[in-house]
Amino acid sequence: MSSDRAALAPATAPPRRAFVLLGAAHPAPALLVAAVVTALAVSCGRAPFGCLAVGTATLAGQLSIGWCNDRVDLARDRAAGRRDKPLARGELAPRTVATAALVALLACVPLSLAAGLAAGAAHLTGVAAGWAYNLRLKRTPLSWLPYAVAFGLLPAFVTLGLPSHPWPPAWATAAGALLGLGAHTANVLPDIDADLAAGVRGLPQRMGARWSRAVTGCSLATASAVLLLGPPGSPGPAALTALALTVALSAGAAVLPGTDGRRLPFLAVLAVAAIDVILLVGHGAVLAP
Repeated sequence: MSSDRAALAPATAPPRRAFVLLGAAHPAPALLVAAVVTALAVSCGRAPFGCLAVGTATLAGQLSIGWCNDRVDLARDRAAGRRDKPLARGELAPRTVATAALVALLACVPLSLAAGLAAGAAHLTGVAAGWAYNLRLKRTPLSWLPYAVAFGLLPAFVTLGLPSHPWPPAWATAAGALLGLGAHTANVLPDIDADLAAGVRGLPQRMGARWSRAVTGCSLATASAVLLLGPPGSPGPAALTALALTVALSAGAAVLPGTDGRRLPFLAVLAVAAIDVILLVGHGAVLAP
């Protein structure tokens, strides 16, 4: 597109333009992550203002990462004919998306610090990891690292804002990092072939679909075990049943075939991730001593 005006011609009404712009930020996962972290803050005992600060900061950070991702991937998405992305369809100007990413990133700084200085620093480190993934690391063998860092720091973002500023227990950080690793490989899994054709060679692309499914299943199953066995006390029958279910689903994610070799494993991964998130939020009361 030769100009912002030409690129935005199909979206003449401001409400429509705002809706299209939001669609370029990967809004569904952004809202989901913000909701999970807010729920974790509530279960951990954060005050209402702290929960609001945590939720809004998380949403701003996720939106900034989403817009940055689509802007960085524009040429590759156009070459792949990605009709699911407004920027690749030509409904938005690249400068508009880049500006939105920077504005969201700038807003994320005071919102994060409003949750507490130490907590804000932990969250901004995670957001910086997300930007590093978009700008460079997604095309390297270290593509998994930003996800592990960002997800691993989410419990700290919640607990460091409590009055005594406690670090979360090691099991919570480890579970978050494992969830991040599983989220990375699961997210890449449906697009491995297209990524390889475009020259993107992160860790999942280098491993291939089969090994990526195995890593996804193992990381999520291990996260389940950590979440069930890490907290104080002995797990009850319900907890052991949940562990058996996640292990079975994780094993299925590694071996299940699908119409394209990926859909059924991906659905199994989503089921395990949902169970892990519920377990993490349910343990919010024991995150801080």
